Amino acid sequence: MKIDEKSVAGKELIIQEQTQLLVLGAGPAGLSAAIEAARRGLSVVLIDENPVPFKTMGDEVPLHYGQGMSGVARNRNAMIEAFVTSEPLIQVAFEAGVDVRLGTACWGLYANGPGVHWLPGTVAGLADEERGWLIGAEHVIVAAGRRDIGMGFPGWEKPGVMGATAAVTLATRFGALNPRRVVILGTSAEALSAAAALRRAGIEITAIVEQETKPVGPAHLVTELRAAGCEFLPHHVVREALGRESVEGVLIAAVDKTGRAVGEERRIGCEGVVLAVGVTPVVDLLAALGCHIAFQPERGGYAPVVDAGQRTSVHNVYAVGDCAGIWPAKSLDRSIAVGEGLRAVGTILGDTKNYESAEVSEPDPPAYDLSAYRMAWVRASVIEARGEFHVCQCEEVTAREILELRPPRYLGWQADRRNDRSLSSLLDEAPPNPDQVKRLTRAGMGPCQGRRCREQIAALLALKAAAPLAAIPLAGYRAPVRPLPLAIASQLLESAHQAQHWELWFGIPSQWQPPWEDPEFFTVATNEATSRG
Repeated sequence: MKIDEKSVAGKELIIQEQTQLLVLGAGPAGLSAAIEAARRGLSVVLIDENPVPFKTMGDEVPLHYGQGMSGVARNRNAMIEAFVTSEPLIQVAFEAGVDVRLGTACWGLYANGPGVHWLPGTVAGLADEERGWLIGAEHVIVAAGRRDIGMGFPGWEKPGVMGATAAVTLATRFGALNPRRVVILGTSAEALSAAAALRRAGIEITAIVEQETKPVGPAHLVTELRAAGCEFLPHHVVREALGRESVEGVLIAAVDKTGRAVGEERRIGCEGVVLAVGVTPVVDLLAALGCHIAFQPERGGYAPVVDAGQRTSVHNVYAVGDCAGIWPAKSLDRSIAVGEGLRAVGTILGDTKNYESAEVSEPDPPAYDLSAYRMAWVRASVIEARGEFHVCQCEEVTAREILELRPPRYLGWQADRRNDRSLSSLLDEAPPNPDQVKRLTRAGMGPCQGRRCREQIAALLALKAAAPLAAIPLAGYRAPVRPLPLAIASQLLESAHQAQHWELWFGIPSQWQPPWEDPEFFTVATNEATSRG
């Protein structure tokens, strides 16, 4: 079969380094895997994007920081020192011979499959603050962790509204959390664990708000927090975040079974709102690679399908830690994530027997309906909100624009008639695919890459279809899964053959012509790119 010489297929791919094992993520699972593999004789490169630069935090990457970082986060050296000292296994990894690289992000993971057949093996795109490059690996262990599900309400764009994982990371790992008094939304095991961790770090928990009739997390954590003086407010939601430059308080109200506010509103003074209504595995790289991802309530939502050895559907790619699934026992006991990392190494080495004693925990059935719980939050907080706000903050898209599928405002689109229908009345129409919503409204296409709105959009579509979250497809992921400055992307090396016809891939030969030579109309028939050799 003849290959089109203008195609990228068959061209030399310049890979600047090679390793036997690439581990993505320096949490308990990733570190334990890297250390064990190095001790067993494998060459190991371990990367972690943390501590991310202050500017990247401002773009809500990789977590929803909500501008809640104190000035400490600007001190790069202090952040790196805090990151290393907060996790003893990092020093163990250095001593074991692991090539540890902090502040380095993986923006793409590639392997041969249905759409690509010419790669020399599994390839990852890496970048730090100064350069970007490609690395080849015989095996890849993804330990990308978790992120928080966004939950909107009027005023949620104010500095101080942030995800629970980000808040705990800033408070406990870096000592860089600005708000000192916070309201927490949600009572799952992860939410209550975050509340306990923040309280131990000296943060005052002014209230724990839950739209359900009672807390849904472990009873012992509820008891512990109540004993510490934390006020639980079941069947309540935040109606608005108050403040000018940042959060200065919230208005809360009780809700009925349908999520509608009832009774008088109450003001609670605080400096931050911690969103803890749910956490989800970070599957960006795995989904973009083509690994089988399925909605698994027992694993926290959309998660990779893995076998007993942590292998994904791509034969030499493994998922461990929170990115492989989140459940209460795992959130409360890090030895479970450590065991997953060890089992992945055992699978790579073909030596699973020696790792049978590694901590094994299959997810228990959820204690509550995960889909119904998250949808109830969206109904009470978004659908029944007191006013419109941007569900997608980056692209300024409201829930109404998502449910009505209005094209982006920059196209100058105007409705033929005024639509005064309430959001509730829009919930009886069949939902489109989330990717269709993305293309028609740009919701999820901003700098944060959908980290704050992705799950809210899915829940809105599920409510619209009166269907569970499992019925809503996972919106597509594409590389780069991290913001990649052009100054960094331009450093990726290309062979002469690869660059020879690059302008033809864009199909814009007129870019090389002076303006006065451009035709008035440009059509396919006059496109010289189709006839050039």
